[in-house]
Amino acid sequence: MATAETRREELKAVWQQAQACPKCPQLAATRNTVVFGAGNADADLMFIGEAPGANEDKQGLPFVGQAGRLLDRLLDEIGLARADVFIANTLMCRPPGNRDPLPGEIDACQDWLFKKLELIEPRVVCTLGNFSTKLLRADPATGITRLHGREEIRRIGPRTVRLFPLFHPAAALYTPSMLEVLRTDFARIPELLALPAPDQPEPEAEPELVVPEPEVVAELAAEPPPPEAHPSQLGLF
Repeated sequence: MATAETRREELKAVWQQAQACPKCPQLAATRNTVVFGAGNADADLMFIGEAPGANEDKQGLPFVGQAGRLLDRLLDEIGLARADVFIANTLMCRPPGNRDPLPGEIDACQDWLFKKLELIEPRVVCTLGNFSTKLLRADPATGITRLHGREEIRRIGPRTVRLFPLFHPAAALYTPSMLEVLRTDFARIPELLALPAPDQPEPEAEPELVVPEPEVVAELAAEPPPPEAHPSQLGLF
């Protein structure tokens, strides 16, 4: 079994590979940064949203706008902080105009998400909003209104977790009633973290992530490359 330090270093290496990901040509050409995710590389709790917005695309970090500030406040109310959790999205690149992710983009980014789950080893995964909830449950028919606050044991890629759907903080910014529902659901997170970790599946041989060739990335770039990202964006040190 890999140590926390080994997994942390491997996560940094995966982060470095992801910075030049060319799998979605339109996203690779229009993004400013790849928003890999940030937080504790050994977190028991992981949040997964939909996709980066404009602020996230500029800063290279997830949930840095108003919704992020509300997320910070909700964490503080249950005795946690960003340093205790890991936050990511189903997509690492901002869709143009904040449109919904396309099916091909979701498929292309899925291996990166699964690799994060494998290396961080969270016990509880909170989906934020309708989109990520439907995606990670592989159930496009059942929405967040019905599922929020109802945990279940579910395998997501390489890892079995307690999946706990939540309303997206952005939806609660201007709706007081939804904010109270979100606050009530958040209050259950500590008890979920206190439960035993779900049994894990037997490890399988995994395909290697394709490391993009520099010349391919160069062909996709419509503008001069952004300033080189720094590993501190991972929030690991």
